[in-house]
Amino acid sequence: RPRVGSRAQGRSAILEKFGGAAKGPAPHLRRSGGAATVKTMLLEWCRARTRGYPNVDVQNFSGSWGSGLAFCALLHSFFPDAFDFATLEPSARRDNFALAFATAEERAGCAPLLEVEDMVRLPVPDAKCVYTYVQELYRCLVAKGLVKTKKR
Repeated sequence: RPRVGSRAQGRSAILEKFGGAAKGPAPHLRRSGGAATVKTMLLEWCRARTRGYPNVDVQNFSGSWGSGLAFCALLHSFFPDAFDFATLEPSARRDNFALAFATAEERAGCAPLLEVEDMVRLPVPDAKCVYTYVQELYRCLVAKGLVKTKKR
């Protein structure tokens, strides 16, 4: 019989006690987790909100946002009457960023934390900047009652 380390035994005992490893989608965003947990949950939320939008595949907080379409899809999922998503082109980065940021400011009350020119200048957006902006957008949508959070 192979030897199992005490750490592995402890993990096995915990998994057995609580019915196995977690499965399914990540739980709703909450403040009790660490920064990495919140970041992962926010990314999952973005994925869920933008699923099914053409030319949008949110996998991270950098390259996935490079055409501006992910920002547009995220906002369109809350404000479908704000613009016609079907008319947007991935190559029209400047227009996509401008549309998304203007919509976020006008409809969600989101502070203009990102500049269109900065986003267009970089072929791959800075992950920290995108993450910070998405956090602010999420916070604004919660404040407007458009995103429901679990009560503690």
